Amino acid sequence: MSNHFDGKYEAEIKYHLSDHSAFLSQLSTMHAEPFVVNNEETDWFFDTPQTHLADGNVSMSVRTMTPSGIKLWIVKGPAASECKAINIDDDKHVRNMLETLGYRCTMTLTKTRSVWFLGDIHITLDHINGAGWFAEFAIMTHDETKLTGYREQLREKAAEFGLTDDMIEKQSYKQLVSAMQKNNGAES
Repeated sequence: MSNHFDGKYEAEIKYHLSDHSAFLSQLSTMHAEPFVVNNEETDWFFDTPQTHLADGNVSMSVRTMTPSGIKLWIVKGPAASECKAINIDDDKHVRNMLETLGYRCTMTLTKTRSVWFLGDIHITLDHINGAGWFAEFAIMTHDETKLTGYREQLREKAAEFGLTDDMIEKQSYKQLVSAMQKNNGAES
């Protein structure tokens, strides 16, 4: 995998898009380098039955990406910018191991994802059924002191795409989907 994903910390800003086609055109105009296009990503989120991870602001998931074939074990938190991921060979085996250790799958989330590189930044275009289109601008680092400067750099690059602070989505995809599921349950 690219060194774009090497680091313990991630400076990231996510935007809710109103026009993903215009965003794609802008990526092309800026000569962004495609990494994966239209992958289907499935994340299985795990926690203890007592929700120890969520209570500690930690998220643990196993991710598969098709057709790229990338499989990851991801831990985010407890700090908002902390993100660790390792490549795995057998996602089913890892999920089984987590269940053997007492974790349970609390949510499965599937999205369509494309990733481009533009200089040091990786730009992700995601679609989640029912939630819409999102663009994430991110830089990974091992140096936590660089996060503030990187966030400003990301904000400036996003502005070149016409994205503004009022378009920032502060919730994680897991939080968005969980809220959608609760709302759909309330309507039933």
